[in-house]
Amino acid sequence: MQLNFNELQYVIGSPGTVERMTGARPLRPFDDEVIAFFGDLSAALRNVRQYPDVATFGFWCRRASLVKEKAKYDDAAERLGRGIVFHSTPSNVPVNFAFSFAAGLLSGNANIVRLPGRSFEQVDIISDAVRSLLGNGYKSLAPYVVFVKFPPAKEIADAFSSVCNVRVIWGGDGTVAGLRQSPIPARTTEITFADRHSAAVINADAYLDAERKDTVIQDFYNDTYYTDQNACTSPRIIFWQGKRKSEAKEDFWGRVHKLVSEKYDLSAVQAVGKLSAVYSAAAQKKAVLEKSPDMLVTRLRADVIGNDLMNYKYNSGFFFEKDIENLADIINVCDIRCQTLTYYGIDKKDLADLLEECRPHGIDRIVPMGKSMDFSLIWDGHDLIREMSRRVIIL
Repeated sequence: MQLNFNELQYVIGSPGTVERMTGARPLRPFDDEVIAFFGDLSAALRNVRQYPDVATFGFWCRRASLVKEKAKYDDAAERLGRGIVFHSTPSNVPVNFAFSFAAGLLSGNANIVRLPGRSFEQVDIISDAVRSLLGNGYKSLAPYVVFVKFPPAKEIADAFSSVCNVRVIWGGDGTVAGLRQSPIPARTTEITFADRHSAAVINADAYLDAERKDTVIQDFYNDTYYTDQNACTSPRIIFWQGKRKSEAKEDFWGRVHKLVSEKYDLSAVQAVGKLSAVYSAAAQKKAVLEKSPDMLVTRLRADVIGNDLMNYKYNSGFFFEKDIENLADIINVCDIRCQTLTYYGIDKKDLADLLEECRPHGIDRIVPMGKSMDFSLIWDGHDLIREMSRRVIIL
């Protein structure tokens, strides 16, 4: 099998490493050496202050955290990794590849990870730390790790797809469709994370009563502007519940605008894209543009919502808004494409009742505001440890 291509760059590993992977024995999920490896990786990354997403990954993969995760799997001793996982990760979320890689290795597998095509210093920092550990103290794990970069090229995707036992695809519907042109073996498991959207619901009265409103605003910023709303977890539509909605919105968005003007750069291309999206939404969905001093925060009031509203979404601080009386009023945008619901000031029992009474086709995660990007080994409804490993039963 050809593993050398002109457009293929091996960042960690080599064609020889891929060859050795086919003979590497599957590990148990949460193997002791793997946990130790991530514990040392955590120590190397947690103090990367200039990139909060790198530090967040470092905090997530610390040893104590992974030991707690292991305790959730009472069948881990009966499981083995499936073999080789080929991860195709998104180009616009820098640290996603690290979480996907971690899930694959923690599941007991060798991993071929396609890194983002765009250049991100975060990717280099994490890759350098992984390479250093594999060369110093964790040489036994070297056959389980290959990081590569390549542009869309079917022959390269064909090569890696042909040897994998699990294929994980992160990206839009087009990315999934494109990679599915590369055949996988009959028994290979495929996990896809395609186009999704997310929403937020805020209790206006709870917000106005909050003592630390700027903390709430920072949490909202982290959920949205930090990734230009490119993450599928970023809220696109904001629902307001409570009695003092108008007052809350005026204060909330004023503070959001102040923070965004201090921390966020909106390019001319982004501004034009937002304006085009405004015209489209106004014409097709009769959404009304709320007043704003500039394009940093773009809000459209949607008096009538349907499951096609998100066809008109955009990023870079582009939000639909709707006032609601009951949580059940959000159900029209909670179709199969809806991933995360973030909330502020909403009782957890009311959220549980929403799921029980409405049973939406979508919503895989309900998390507090500011936590939408927090990775979990259960993601988009997939239990990654169990889906990337196999259970061996002795009768």
